Amino acid sequence: MTTAHDLGQPFMTPLAVADPGGLIQSVDWVAVAPPLIAALAALAVLVADLFLPEARKRLLGWLSAAGLLAALAALIPLVGDARSTFCFTGPAGGCSYTADHFALAFQLLALGGALLTVLLSLHTVDGAAPNSGSAAGLPGGEYWFLLLSSACGAALLPAARDLATLVIALEVATLPGFALVGLRRDGRGAESALKFFLSSVTATAVMLLGVSFVYAAAGTVQLQGIADGLAHAPGQLKPLAEAGAVLTLVGFAFKTAAVPFHFWVPDTYVGAPLPVAGYLSVVGKAAGLSGLALVTTLAFRPYGHTWGLVLAVLAALTMTAGNTAALRQRADTPHGAVRLLAWSSVGQAGYLLVPLAAAGYADSAEPLGATVAYALIYGLVNLGAFGVVALVGGSGRLDGFRGLAGRNRWAAFALAFFLLCLAGLPPGVVGLFGKVVVFRSAVDAGLGWLAVVMAVNVVIALAYYLKWTALLFAPSAGEAGEAGEAGEPAATRRTPAGLGAALGLAAAGAAVLSVAPQLVLRVVSGSLF
Repeated sequence: MTTAHDLGQPFMTPLAVADPGGLIQSVDWVAVAPPLIAALAALAVLVADLFLPEARKRLLGWLSAAGLLAALAALIPLVGDARSTFCFTGPAGGCSYTADHFALAFQLLALGGALLTVLLSLHTVDGAAPNSGSAAGLPGGEYWFLLLSSACGAALLPAARDLATLVIALEVATLPGFALVGLRRDGRGAESALKFFLSSVTATAVMLLGVSFVYAAAGTVQLQGIADGLAHAPGQLKPLAEAGAVLTLVGFAFKTAAVPFHFWVPDTYVGAPLPVAGYLSVVGKAAGLSGLALVTTLAFRPYGHTWGLVLAVLAALTMTAGNTAALRQRADTPHGAVRLLAWSSVGQAGYLLVPLAAAGYADSAEPLGATVAYALIYGLVNLGAFGVVALVGGSGRLDGFRGLAGRNRWAAFALAFFLLCLAGLPPGVVGLFGKVVVFRSAVDAGLGWLAVVMAVNVVIALAYYLKWTALLFAPSAGEAGEAGEAGEPAATRRTPAGLGAALGLAAAGAAVLSVAPQLVLRVVSGSLF
């Protein structure tokens, strides 16, 4: 994580501009390249949509993928020492943007998750409605522009080092999500988008109120400056600072889908196009998680034991509520597969909060490495699971997956592998590795009770993951009837190129990490390159 020394280090490539106050702001264009390239790609897609003829508009999807690939390539020069920009000299000091190992890992997750979402979406936007999770093809120009804009915000957020930049980046990542959910044209999308919008705006208003309280108590919006200000705040301002910290955490907890701020998740995922649901479950969650990690470990460090206990309780409640609700999903419920993945993502959010809670009791930010590692693993396999659900299509009932191995063995094997990774069972060794890392962070921090709660929830999750896996290979007596209910059998339908590429990348990545899971920790520490 970034330290006070990192925040004050010299700038790498200067474009210096003097402001009236005598301070010097410097822009490191290499450091800001990943989110900047994503933003430029969004603008390029929006402009190209105005001039391309209808027959060529499918090129916009590949242009979006190329832009995200370029943004991912821009991460490579940043590996190594932390680079800071938009910094100020003088008594206040501090930087608004720092590209360190933490930021790069989450930017890899955000941009990589967005790239997989683009590949999953190509057939949906092109109008292959039967297995896209929407009633009609999605409008290409608007869809790609909104997706790239959201990815830009998600990539900017983990590098933000002041509350103003954090809030702006979080809203840039979130606001396009409302429109992406509402693009589904069968009526369900509009309802889900409205629920998502109202609940998210309420959480944002609460968070902004908390930010204003924190600023009033600390006198700065710089995260490191807030920590110093809160540590030396006058006694009469401490209640204001504590209230502000709580309200700020509430806003980020909503974005992470932590209980009791999770109620929007199932309906939103069911109402959204399937690629968008997968995107929200991974990239949207990563944005909220990175913001929550920054404000707790940097800004609210003086209150570490307090927010550490709060996050531990939230983690226990979140994983229990999510896994219990997923366990109750019935096989004959419409959209049961998406609902199960939605509740599963809530449970997984609980696991992701465990190392953050442990960081409140640690002398350093070392436990955050466990959160980053688990987030990378979860993002890869969860998007893969959503991709197989999009491939099977139909009503999305769990019964529709019965005997899938007989209709499309490769889709069945891929989904089984993804589910076993989420469950933490061999051959999904990478999932087991991630859970062990998270479990160890709780034990090392002295949170034995939380480790016990996590172990119980892992056992609960095994039940529904294995039940779904067993359905894939179960004999199907009425195979023809079931295929009619679930949609056209996957064996008779050609897998779209983009969807096949996304599933192949996700499966290959999970397989490589299962063989060499230590690669995740090397990415987090920056030692892989």
